[in-house]
Amino acid sequence: MPFWETIRLALDSMRGNAFRSALTMLGVIIGVAAVIAMLALGRGAKAAVDQQLATLGADVLTVTTGMRWASGVARDQQTLTIDDAAALARDARHLAAVVPEQGGRQQVRLGARNLNLQVIGTQPDHARVNGYALEHGRLFTAADDATRRRVAVLGGEVPELLEVPAASLIGASIVVKNMPFEVVGIYRRKGTFGYGNPDDDVYIPLETSRFRITGSEEVQTISAQVAPGSELPAAMVEIERVLRREHGLAPGRDNDFTLLDRRQFLATQQETTEILGFLLAGIAGVSLVVGGIGIMNIMLVTVTERTREIGIRKAIGASRGNILRQFLVESVILCLAGGALGVGLGVATAAMLSRFAGWQTAVTADALLLAFGFAAAVGLVFGLWPARRAASLDPIEALRHE
Repeated sequence: MPFWETIRLALDSMRGNAFRSALTMLGVIIGVAAVIAMLALGRGAKAAVDQQLATLGADVLTVTTGMRWASGVARDQQTLTIDDAAALARDARHLAAVVPEQGGRQQVRLGARNLNLQVIGTQPDHARVNGYALEHGRLFTAADDATRRRVAVLGGEVPELLEVPAASLIGASIVVKNMPFEVVGIYRRKGTFGYGNPDDDVYIPLETSRFRITGSEEVQTISAQVAPGSELPAAMVEIERVLRREHGLAPGRDNDFTLLDRRQFLATQQETTEILGFLLAGIAGVSLVVGGIGIMNIMLVTVTERTREIGIRKAIGASRGNILRQFLVESVILCLAGGALGVGLGVATAAMLSRFAGWQTAVTADALLLAFGFAAAVGLVFGLWPARRAASLDPIEALRHE
């Protein structure tokens, strides 16, 4: 029997039991849609991490204060100072820029609104090194830093917290620790990184923070940008060498500071999102397998219902291979049709999750091919047993079947 004739017979059989065929395909439709939606979520999370890495800057190292143990609890050990940052800027040849940050939570007031926000003292290169973009106004300058001016740049979410339009805040005065500060700029929203949210922070000149807010030489972090043409490991070794010298650490003693490569954190986060995405897709794949079991069950029922037809076809010359191919093709067509509908439903689901839930999704061609190919494989695997059972029927017994 020609292959196209086999396909025609399979389609005729499906049309003759349209409602049952639709219910049979439903498991495959849901399974394929779930696989595509879950893979889209996983790929979207990976793309978000990649975008975050590009925003943060892959060539930036972060030095933080060390940790000490007190009564079994890890506590910050304030060991970094403004002088450490100056020594890195002066002596580290593999660094293009060094930006210290100091500060803590302070009461920030605008009119009747009173917020407890992180107020960070830093230098003008902070935005460039850390990948911040300005939305309104200007950044504070080296002159503002040197003269200890009371100026501030706000994170992108602070205007919303203050319940004031962002553009109208430029030139306004906010009160930090009972001192007025002029708002000169507002950053574009950047998004969370780790456990922090830089969008609800307030940034002021380092010297202003040092003499008017904290009264301290200590800094919490130092961001170090690797110079063009320099290797990251060389820069890390150099930072460690300079800081150990500044802190007077003898050979063999542990560092009293921590050196972090931001890419390590993001790589871990990316690996976690990928594992979660594949786990979700695997769970969705189980529903596809369940749909395949439903198809096998229906095909076994179909074989029983069409036993007499099989006997007649064998009596007029149909071979076992013809019968096997007919039922196998019917099973595969059911799965492919369900897979096609499932692809559409999965793409629509991913789009709705992105639009209404705000989740970043990414539907890729390989995910579509994977889900569609898996659906075809399910039809082939779960249709094989019913097809073999139909092909192995004895024609005489099949003709006697009522």
